[in-house]
Amino acid sequence: MSTTSPPTNLAGQKGLKTGALGLFSSVVVGMASTAPAYSLAASLGWIVLGGTVLVGFQAPGIVLLAFVPMFFISLAYKELNSAEPDCGTTFTWAARAFGTRTGWFGGWALIAADIVCMASLAKIAGTYSFTFVGEVFNNPAIAELGNDLIWSTVAGVAWIVLMTWICYRGIEVSAKLQYALLGVEMVILAAFGIVALVRVYSGNGIEGSAIPDWSWFNPFLLPFDTAVAPAILLGLFIYWGWDTAVAINEETKDPKRTPGRAAVISTLLLLVTYLVVTVGTVAFAGVGEGPTGLGNIDNAGDIFAAVGPALFGDTVFGHIMMMLVAAAVLTSAAASTQTTILPTARAALSMGAFKALPASFTKMHPKFQTPTWATWGMGIVSIAFYLFLSFISLDLLFACIGSIGLLIAVYYGLTGFASTWYFRKTLFVSARNFFIRGLFPLLGGLMLVAVFVYGLQQFLQPDWLVSEVDGSNVEILGVGAVGFVGLGILVLGIILMIIWNIISPDYFKGKTLDKRVHPAND
Repeated sequence: MSTTSPPTNLAGQKGLKTGALGLFSSVVVGMASTAPAYSLAASLGWIVLGGTVLVGFQAPGIVLLAFVPMFFISLAYKELNSAEPDCGTTFTWAARAFGTRTGWFGGWALIAADIVCMASLAKIAGTYSFTFVGEVFNNPAIAELGNDLIWSTVAGVAWIVLMTWICYRGIEVSAKLQYALLGVEMVILAAFGIVALVRVYSGNGIEGSAIPDWSWFNPFLLPFDTAVAPAILLGLFIYWGWDTAVAINEETKDPKRTPGRAAVISTLLLLVTYLVVTVGTVAFAGVGEGPTGLGNIDNAGDIFAAVGPALFGDTVFGHIMMMLVAAAVLTSAAASTQTTILPTARAALSMGAFKALPASFTKMHPKFQTPTWATWGMGIVSIAFYLFLSFISLDLLFACIGSIGLLIAVYYGLTGFASTWYFRKTLFVSARNFFIRGLFPLLGGLMLVAVFVYGLQQFLQPDWLVSEVDGSNVEILGVGAVGFVGLGILVLGIILMIIWNIISPDYFKGKTLDKRVHPAND
């Protein structure tokens, strides 16, 4: 007779601190994880530029359209979490619905996206550390250090270490820090968007300014494959991260309800914030190729730095506002660095608990009740990845950042499909179940598949990414580096899965995490 333990549900049994967070804390963590200020600073310009066809004034429509699959997938998270509030989220739920290999691959896409994102966040946090200090002391020399590879890298690594340590100290400490960081960020973002709209409507815009029009919210005026799909992949990046509110489900009060509600609320609040800032910025700066125009590729890397001086003026007030904008982007990157570690460590913890990763990932701190190796391990891997890319090739770093959208589409889309399939016996019990558990998650998943396919086609074009150093195409083996890196990360996951299957096959045989269907009478 086999002595193997039967498949089990480990929710609430991994040693995490239960009942630590309420709804408000979960919403704050969910929103902070998206890094709203940084996401807009780094992505809005690229959204305006779109693919091979300029998106231009339809950028608000892209932001609105990208919200649709995000909202549908947040419903999937909410429903799946109500059935099994496990911190592994996509890993656990995809394994329940489709089997262990699909679950492992979903967990890999989640972890890989977070590690790649950490490199991006570390870079921006390092750069803006010097920008902020330079603004405070009105010292351009200090601000200029942010453009120095060595100094910005050292500062970026310091931020990863600091935020990893805070995550290690406990979930409550992490949440309390987020209150302050997110508060600063949201106030300044609102001020940026509102001031821009006031100047435009009062006739005090600049060359290229335009009064907002309802047509701006219609992305279907553009070709889907060459403009909309690539832009939506970038749009997914600005929303991505709210699922951290669900990843901390085992540490919340009422874990079956609170995390899912927080995820849905977070996406709705982000939509409002992003539309205000996007409409205001596009209206004020315009989409031309001038010094402040969002159609100027030189402004795409940081639209706040490009537009801010013209918006606030060369005055004491303008200097203060730019200092606050720098503070917002810095706190945004810092906050998201912290909240990116949280879901990565918890996904690794869950995978370790179900023997999909080495048992070392399940070690918990007896006092802080946080995963020790899973937290520090992900911090160390993120630092190594960041250092490697920074000193090997900044172009490759940018290519990795661009590939995040592909990874997001994979594990968010997989979660949508998992909801529809896992709940298939309950879909016709009520209209609510049919739409919330079945149709909407399915549509969200299908939308992400379409975006992945069309977006990948664009990312594989050799001229998709141009080097900031010499203006040459950033490509690998004759194809676009962004697409190559994205596919490479996914293939690497398959290789690692095969290796772990050979080393420790129990998980893959369904001995620790079984395939299930949600009962129709539940």
